[in-house]
Parts: sequence; structure tokens; C-alpha cells
Amino acid sequence: MPREIKILGVSCSKCDLLYENVVMALEELGLDANIIKVKDPHRIALEGILITPGLMVDGKIISQGKVLSVEELKDILKS
Repeated sequence: MPREIKILGVSCSKCDLLYENVVMALEELGLDANIIKVKDPHRIALEGILITPGLMVDGKIISQGKVLSVEELKDILKS
């Protein structure tokens, strides 16, 4: 079953870069995932994200307010 990855943020350059890094990390690891972009500020707040961009993997908040590198993401997604 593919993992669920949410990128939370209102269409900012950091949010786009985080999305691109997630896609690259998944490709390099050969993993499949459902990537969901959440842009609605109300939904972002309901998920518990206070600073964007936010990253959630399988319902768990992984990061807020920063763009993780491809290498950092690969480490996270391997586990």
C-alpha cells in the first residue's frame, strides 16, 4: 500500500521546492506514494501545521517551516 504524503502550504516557492524534493526522493528510492497538496489555510491549521511549508507522512507531522533536502527526505521515507 502506497504511503500518503501531504505537502501543506499556500502555493509559495518553498512549498513547491519541498514538493519537488519529495518527488525526487521517492524516485531515487523507487517508492510509490500518494502526494497530496493542501493549500486551504483552514485545512492546514486543522492538520496542526503552524508554519508552512508543512510535511506529513502517513498522518504524522514530519516538519514545519522548512524545506527538507532530498537526502533528508530519503532518510525519512526509508523508515
